[in-house]
Amino acid sequence: MERFDVVGAGLGPFNLSLAALLEPLPDIRMRFFEAQPSFRWHGGIMVPGAQLQVSFLKDLVTLVDPSNVLSFLNYLASEGRLYRFLIAHADRCSRQEFERYYQWAADQLKSVRWDHPVERVDLKGDAFEVGGAGESVTTRNVVLGSGRKPFMPAPAVALHGPTVLHSSELRLVEPELAGRDVLVVGAGQSGAEVVNHLLSGAMGLPGSLTWVSSRLGFLPLDDSPFTNEWFHPAYVDHFYGLSAERRRTLLDGQRMASDGISDPLLREVYRRLYELDVLEPGRLRHRLLVCRRLVELTRDHGRLVAGLHDQDTGEVETCTADVVICCTGYRSQFPEYLEPLRGRLLDADGRMSVRRDYSLEWDGPADLGIYVQNAAESTHGIADPNLSLAAWRSARIINSICGRTVYRTEDAQATVAWKGTDRYPLVTPVGEVNA
Repeated sequence: MERFDVVGAGLGPFNLSLAALLEPLPDIRMRFFEAQPSFRWHGGIMVPGAQLQVSFLKDLVTLVDPSNVLSFLNYLASEGRLYRFLIAHADRCSRQEFERYYQWAADQLKSVRWDHPVERVDLKGDAFEVGGAGESVTTRNVVLGSGRKPFMPAPAVALHGPTVLHSSELRLVEPELAGRDVLVVGAGQSGAEVVNHLLSGAMGLPGSLTWVSSRLGFLPLDDSPFTNEWFHPAYVDHFYGLSAERRRTLLDGQRMASDGISDPLLREVYRRLYELDVLEPGRLRHRLLVCRRLVELTRDHGRLVAGLHDQDTGEVETCTADVVICCTGYRSQFPEYLEPLRGRLLDADGRMSVRRDYSLEWDGPADLGIYVQNAAESTHGIADPNLSLAAWRSARIINSICGRTVYRTEDAQATVAWKGTDRYPLVTPVGEVNA
């Protein structure tokens, strides 16, 4: 049985970053298992025109290792597109092109085993045994990168199928929409991307569209500079040191920094609705409803009947539809392959406790580590599920595994002083002579 220093369970963008940063380290033996036959990044909702909400410099490696050959800029250069890309884009790029970058990087990694789902992780003697698809290996460290699972409101779960689906399934199921009544639940970025795609008519223009937001409106992403300090390594460390109650309060107040809709997309949806109303009146009926939550969903003679709770009035109104698309995000779940270790990982409240270095508290040998990617928002802050700190988090995990500073992660200067003791050293202006 082969033995490794690091085994990754799943290869989404976050564990792909880890693999890319581990690649230059000759003394680390690693293996990454991925259930899919090749790299796919939210393929079910990869609608044409979808844009990254972060800078392309927040790629797999650049923010901790700019010279790494698996950077996005090196990808562009190797493809002969560096100049054209920079002319075409300011600081963003399409999600489709970024997926191609991820695929390019993944194809260069020898440590990846595709079509190999992880089925179990257990403690065997002085190491973890990781098994699946007829292959078992042992390792000192496991990094969980299997990602969050699509979340649907409880009323929709019972009717989940070709006409009641999650946004992550849209391009896979491709329901018939032309002339039909469609209800879209959820008004984050994915909800707006779905609505914009429906309005394009690429899947057949619906006869009617009802778009429901549980928020006060269809709110924009807060992408301002000082808000983006929440996506800075210094803030992660500050956030981690706060009480659990304070962290919950902050996350509630920071939600639009991650879950809002990009301004260009809001403008595109608004413009398209205006054009349909003015230039093609009667072709599409639409209602945009705010402060509503889906509380009921039933079938009645082939039609879907949704109960929407109006948070302003307290009343429940009904909406009929042929297709319901839930753009309601993702949730963390305890991985099934960790069941053998469940009793050793969960605290009294049934939760996993995450340390500062993203390792889990557990009662096993201290020299064996289980690390998490995209499962620590409650302890590490709003940036955790975001691409912004992917490379930095992977670097911190690598430093912890290696027991030394492989990548510099601790001295990034922030503009905001999160602690009262934070001070910058005095800098002598150029040309000034000290007395």
